[in-house]
Amino acid sequence: MEQNDIAVGLDIGTTKIVAMIGRKNDYGKMEIIGIGKAKSLGVHRGVVNNITQTIQSIQQAIQEAEADSGMKIKDVVVGIAGQHIRSLQHSDYITRPNPDEVIDSSDIEILCNQVHKLVMLPGEEIIHVLPQEFKVDGQAEIKEPIGMYGGRLEANFHVVVGQVSSIRNVGRCVKSAGLELSAVTLEPLASANAVLSQEEKEAGVALVDIGGGTTDLAIFKDGIIRHTAVIPFGGGVITEDIKEGCSIIEKQAELLKVKFGSAWPGENKDNEIVSIPGLRGREPKEITLKNLSKIIHARVVEIIEQVYLEIKNYGHEEQKKKLIAGIVLTGGGAQLKHIKQLVEYITGMDTRIGYPNEHLAGDSDTETTSPVFATAVGLVLNSLEINSKHPAAQEETGQDEVAEGSTSAAVSQDDREEREEPTTVSQPRRTIFEKWFEKFKDFLDNAE
Repeated sequence: MEQNDIAVGLDIGTTKIVAMIGRKNDYGKMEIIGIGKAKSLGVHRGVVNNITQTIQSIQQAIQEAEADSGMKIKDVVVGIAGQHIRSLQHSDYITRPNPDEVIDSSDIEILCNQVHKLVMLPGEEIIHVLPQEFKVDGQAEIKEPIGMYGGRLEANFHVVVGQVSSIRNVGRCVKSAGLELSAVTLEPLASANAVLSQEEKEAGVALVDIGGGTTDLAIFKDGIIRHTAVIPFGGGVITEDIKEGCSIIEKQAELLKVKFGSAWPGENKDNEIVSIPGLRGREPKEITLKNLSKIIHARVVEIIEQVYLEIKNYGHEEQKKKLIAGIVLTGGGAQLKHIKQLVEYITGMDTRIGYPNEHLAGDSDTETTSPVFATAVGLVLNSLEINSKHPAAQEETGQDEVAEGSTSAAVSQDDREEREEPTTVSQPRRTIFEKWFEKFKDFLDNAE
C-alpha cells in the first residue's frame, strides 16, 4: 500500500505518546490499521523539556505502530499543545483598488497576510489564522465573500499564537526520530475533529480534552471555531495530589485514581477502605475511598472552574453566543467516574463524554474509540485530508474545496511546493499556513 493511502498522526502528550496509522475505507470512514504507544518521559504540561527522552519515546511508539500494521512510516502530522498557546480575536480590512471587479482568493490572501504581520510578543509566532466572518462594504455576517462586488473587505479572525521555541523543539524531536513532519495542528482542533458532529458545531459546543498535563478547550458556534485555550493542568495534578495527600508513591496514586477514584465524594461510604502495600518492610497504608474522592473532587472542580471561566470569556452568557450543545468531555480525564455529573452541576450545561468514533469505521475495536485517543484519531483525520488534497495539487487544478466550517482541514495543509500559477479557488488559509510551514521547515533543515 502506498504511503499516500495511509495517514499517520503523532500525539506527543504529557503522559503518553501515540502513533496511529489509519486509512479511508470504501465508505469514506476511517479505519485504524496500526497503533503504538509509549510512556512519555520528556514532556511536561504539553511542552517538550527533554529532547533525548522524547525522541526515544517517539521511536518506540512508531516502531510499535509499524509492527502492528506491517508498514513503514515516513511522515506524520503532529499536534501542538502546552500552556504557551493563546488565542486572540482580531479584525482587519483592506480597501480594494478596483471595486468593479469581484472579490477573489487573492484579496482574501492579502487580508490574511496582513494579519500575519501582527506584532506578537517576543518569541511568539502565529500558528493559525482562521477567518470567521467577512464584511463587504459594511454588509456583515458573510461566510463566503468570493464572487461579490465591494470596495472594502474586512474580516474577523481567530488567531492562534504559540511559542516559537516550543514548536521548534517538537519539530526537532520528530526529525531526529527519523520522520518527516507533514503538518502541525493545534491539538484541541484535532480532538474536536474526531469527537464532534457537525450539528454540535452548528448549535454551539465546548470541547474539553482533559489530558495528563493540559486541558485543551475548543469552542464552536455556527460551525466556526470561536475560541481556543490550553489550561496548564490535567489528570497529572490529580495524581500528584493523591500522592501527597495519602503519602504514597506516584504509581500507586495513579492506580488508585483509575481503579477507585470518583469525582463525586457523596457516593462513597465511610467504611470503604483500600489497603496499599507499604514500601519495603513498612506497614501497609489504609485509605478510605471517601478521602480519595474528596482529594480528586477538589482538583477536578478547580479544572472545571478554569474551563468554565474560558467559556464565559468567550461570551456563552450572551443569548446569541449560547452553546446549545453544551460541553463534550474527552481525553483520559473524561474516564473518571461521575465527572459528567460534576461538570453539569458546576456549569449547568448539558454534558456528554466524547468518543472519537465520529468518522471511524463501524467495526473499529473498542480500544481505539476510547476518549484517550481522541487527539491521535483527529491527527490521523487531518493527515488523511492532507493526503486526499495531494493528488489535486499534483494535477495543478487547485480545486481544494474546504467548507467554511471545517477549520481543521484548512489549518493543517501540507507543505506543498508553492505553485507558479494563481489558484482558481479561494483557499487563503492554506497558502498562508504553507508559507509559514515552509519557513519552519527551512529553519529545521538549517538547524542541523
